[in-house]
Amino acid sequence: MTTKTLEQYREEYKQKPLITMPIAGTIVWFCLGIMALFMPAEQMVLPVYIGTGCIFYLALFLSKFTGEKLLVKKEERNPFDSLFLYTLVMSWCAFAIAIPFGIQDHTAVPMAIGIVSGLMWIPISWTLEHNVGVVHTLTRTSLILVGWIIFPEHSFIVIPFTIVFVYSISLYQLIKRYKMVNANQQNLATAELA
Repeated sequence: MTTKTLEQYREEYKQKPLITMPIAGTIVWFCLGIMALFMPAEQMVLPVYIGTGCIFYLALFLSKFTGEKLLVKKEERNPFDSLFLYTLVMSWCAFAIAIPFGIQDHTAVPMAIGIVSGLMWIPISWTLEHNVGVVHTLTRTSLILVGWIIFPEHSFIVIPFTIVFVYSISLYQLIKRYKMVNANQQNLATAELA
């Protein structure tokens, strides 16, 4: 049994499209934004906590259609799969900051949750050696903060749709990256056959 290097694991991890979680996040935040159009802001606090807490579980369901494996048996797990799971737990733990903040000011809930749950994108950039995670986190954080400062009374509407916008940019980047990875793999395979 040969042991792979970290770089070999990274190259293996880069072969994944990594679109299932962003699709799930887009769906949840879009639904929250739609709900906020019809519900008073005070009643949106719990749906935001529950909805964002369910993104991973929705992604598990969606993975049946995208073909991505979000949960891999420990013996088959790539270290970067484990890193993803650790960043997911990190985001969930950050709710401990967002919840008390939201108790003080309910309009801050989408801002706090939107920012802390977006932090898990930073390690994705390092893992993929691609700027998608940095662009996502910095754009998301900046736009959420500006949206909350300008429209605090409409934060449950503005912030979810802002996050959906940022997800659309990231999904475009991820799909483009994945196509490039596949094209490079095909070129390597063709070169090896020649």
